[in-house]
Amino acid sequence: MIEQLLIVIGAIIFGLLGTIHLFYTFFTNKFDTRDFHVSDAMKKTSPILTNQTTVWRAWIGFNASHSLGALLIFAFYFPLAVFNMNIILNSYWFSILPVIIGFAYLFLAKKYWFKIPFVGIFISTMCFIIAALLINV
Repeated sequence: MIEQLLIVIGAIIFGLLGTIHLFYTFFTNKFDTRDFHVSDAMKKTSPILTNQTTVWRAWIGFNASHSLGALLIFAFYFPLAVFNMNIILNSYWFSILPVIIGFAYLFLAKKYWFKIPFVGIFISTMCFIIAALLINV
């Protein structure tokens, strides 16, 4: 059924983006600043909120937790769609939730990120929207 395939594709895209992002966070310098002085300042400066961390450590933590959020969408919707599609088909909430999440990530991607995640999230969200329409209309 096409609804199931669309949800699986949408979930896989989130999973790929989350995996790549997590890999980049911990195993590359892709999230380092281009200006060494900025990175150095981030490593030496604490946010006003607390002196128990640095801006740099918070930056790494935010990127890691962001990755885990995308991976959670995959970890929830991929097996649900593959092994328990009836739950999605019989629940308005579970059919609409990935659309809501997709729009939230799409907003963030458009406002704060760059083209590649925006395009991936757009495709994923379109898959979720079409699946939700097919399920609920």
